[in-house]
Amino acid sequence: MATVFASPDDLLDAVGTELGSSEWLTINQERINLFADATGDYQWIHVDPVAAQKGPFGATVAHGYLTLALTNQFLPEIVRVDNASMGINYGTNKVRFPQPVTVGSKVRASAVLSEAQEVNGGVQAVITITVEIDGQTKPACVVESVSRFLR
Repeated sequence: MATVFASPDDLLDAVGTELGSSEWLTINQERINLFADATGDYQWIHVDPVAAQKGPFGATVAHGYLTLALTNQFLPEIVRVDNASMGINYGTNKVRFPQPVTVGSKVRASAVLSEAQEVNGGVQAVITITVEIDGQTKPACVVESVSRFLR
């Protein structure tokens, strides 16, 4: 269940709040292939199960940027800001991919409100999102996601 803020202004007093976790999502080969189609990144480690089986991870792996892109799916499951005229993806401050996601793995995200500051017309929030892999100690992705919630 998402952490709900009644307004963008409520973010200002909530820095440091753990926002919760998303549902688990299984990464299948179809999703990896669709991402390859969308980006033109057909490296064998992603799209050739036979070759990847002999590679360093024993299976195909999701593109790092696919894992990053999934944060856009996970974040609305984790946090919601009501009474905002719109939310804008403003970018990222830092992205890291400590552990590859092999096909068939389950991933989910957790998030912390790291920063919030007043900006023209609303509040800018930095939410640190950690994408974990079920059964692994290292996360798949850690990103400082920057959003603006306008009044």
